[in-house]
Amino acid sequence: MALPNDFMADLPPSTSKQIAEAAGLNERYVREWLGALVTGRIIDYEPSAQSYCLSSEHAVWLTGAAGTDNIASQTQIIPILAAVEQEIVQCFRLGGGVPYSSYPRMLDLIADGTRAKHDESLIDKVLPLIPALAERMQDGIEVADFGCGSGYAINLLASAFPRSRFIGYDISSEDIQAGRREAERMGLSNARFVAKDAEALKMSKKFDLITSFDAIHIQAQPRIVLRRIANALRSDGTFLMVDFAASSRVEENLDHPLGPFMYTFSCMHCMTVSLAQDGVGLGAVWGEEKARQMLTKAGFTHIELKRIASDIFHNYYIASFRQPFAGVHKREFR
Repeated sequence: MALPNDFMADLPPSTSKQIAEAAGLNERYVREWLGALVTGRIIDYEPSAQSYCLSSEHAVWLTGAAGTDNIASQTQIIPILAAVEQEIVQCFRLGGGVPYSSYPRMLDLIADGTRAKHDESLIDKVLPLIPALAERMQDGIEVADFGCGSGYAINLLASAFPRSRFIGYDISSEDIQAGRREAERMGLSNARFVAKDAEALKMSKKFDLITSFDAIHIQAQPRIVLRRIANALRSDGTFLMVDFAASSRVEENLDHPLGPFMYTFSCMHCMTVSLAQDGVGLGAVWGEEKARQMLTKAGFTHIELKRIASDIFHNYYIASFRQPFAGVHKREFR
């Protein structure tokens, strides 16, 4: 369902009745909703005309469906987490974790956000972080995504680079089926999907590139998964690990604009689903220092951390067994 703010972005200052009519919603509820946003200084109100206006500055962050800048769409996480509150409370008392099955809508929500993010940046911003990678993919290489979810990254890349071969691994058979269906709809012959726990993937020197998007910190045994990835790479291969941008030390996250969100999301989802599998509960805010340490112990000898100016959420770790290309510099936030 479209929210009133999506319609307000295109409306001049309007009354609650006009906004409700434009959105096809009940005016009384719209009026009360507007009151919350006016007092929260999100929507402007003109008392004499009883009109409401969503400024262009605020509209950037509150509209646009599943766009990466749309904070409003991300607030759908709140009721999902609230639904498991009592289970989390029990974990505080007794330990253990809350399983994936307690979050029936989370995978769909994450998938929507991931699709928008990959559409915006995967090919044009992320791949260029690794010199000459796009050219190699044009010629044809072997690529795997560990923890691929519903497989959108694999299918997007397979469509862009038809000479390369892609495979996605995920523990969720439901997500794997979704990836296969999408690949069929897109007519892709170079994308495959396998339902398998990353811990059980024992391969040697098979891939030129392995990717993992926000998937390592949620694993039951992330150290084992990282070793599996290192073993599965060829000697000149590259591991691209995308994960939350944070420090491993809480005192260094005090000024992080997303710090409270990351720790809350980790406590109520990422950490607890790992613990529910008798895992280590690494959590979303494992941070740069811990990530570097674990990548090194997995066998990687060269680790670069890069960032994309438009993405304050993520660190982009480029891990390999060789020296990085000369002249490549770390990209900082701007």
